[in-house]
Amino acid sequence: MAPSVHPPAAVAWHRRTFAHPLFWPLAALALLLLGNALFNPGFLGLQWRDGHLYGSLIDILNRAAPLALVSLGMTLVIAVRGLDISVGAVLAISATVAAWMIGGEQAGSRYPLPLVLTAALGAAALCGLWNGMLVVKAGMQPIVATLILMVAGRGIAQLIGDGQILTIYYPPYFFFGSGFFLGLPVSLWIVAGVGLLLYLALDRTALGLFVRAIGGNPLAARVAGVPARLITVCLYVFCALSAGLAGILVSSNVKSADANNAGQLLELDAILAVTLGGTLLSGGRFSLAGSVVGALIIQTLAATIYSIGVPPQVNLLVKALLVFVVLLLQSAQFRAGVRRVVLRRAAAEGGA
Repeated sequence: MAPSVHPPAAVAWHRRTFAHPLFWPLAALALLLLGNALFNPGFLGLQWRDGHLYGSLIDILNRAAPLALVSLGMTLVIAVRGLDISVGAVLAISATVAAWMIGGEQAGSRYPLPLVLTAALGAAALCGLWNGMLVVKAGMQPIVATLILMVAGRGIAQLIGDGQILTIYYPPYFFFGSGFFLGLPVSLWIVAGVGLLLYLALDRTALGLFVRAIGGNPLAARVAGVPARLITVCLYVFCALSAGLAGILVSSNVKSADANNAGQLLELDAILAVTLGGTLLSGGRFSLAGSVVGALIIQTLAATIYSIGVPPQVNLLVKALLVFVVLLLQSAQFRAGVRRVVLRRAAAEGGA
């Protein structure tokens, strides 16, 4: 006979489970997927056609890839008490640079594809360097420093594209946003590769400890010899690079670059994804996996809203309500308050 679990041990296990940063985001994602499956019986189904996997789940993963990339970069910036609200504009700049360099020739490109990708990502990196230098050298508040590029970036992208929506006719470029590799969308492999590199850098080297130290107490980190300024600038550059890579995915998927609308409100979705994943806006504690889960929650919520026929005018309200509920459940103070109310009612009923 298997030994019984001691009640205090079981209670401790449940507390640890509920207190885990990923528990409530994963629970919210599971509920959304279950709700979709109830309204659409074929939602969870997968099909193998022409050597590729197809299905609603694959569509959600593919559409969530750009947001997941930006959320990974945003996570590291927030981890050092920063913020980058220019990622949507950086995405537009990167996409427009790539589309302009490819040109409008039918099935051709003015420049080699490696040079196109390098230029697009290089433009994004320069944007991140600009943001990082304003924060570190000029001493601006992160939200103010990145607000400058958030506003100016759209104008820069429109100047590059001459105010036009640039259409792309180069099939090799489409591979990044709509191609498949080993049966899965290429965008998923890109997100997985970036996530793996970040995991190795933050978990297998001292960089993760440095990032947590800077976010926990920047002054103490500098006194201890941590190159806080250099690391902070590099994280802003990486955040912009992730937005630039997302711009390549978006423009290659829709086969065009719209400087005015590409990446609109992306910064808000990225911040929501990061906070849904359990990263503290005050810095220090972060979760890369949680940010990816947060991105999946946002994309799944969008799919849910459309599948159940919610009127478009209340989409944002439904989205805000879900975010509000999940963040409340993540709050230790809120859960403690609910626990006290439940225990008080139980005690009152027991006394009666």
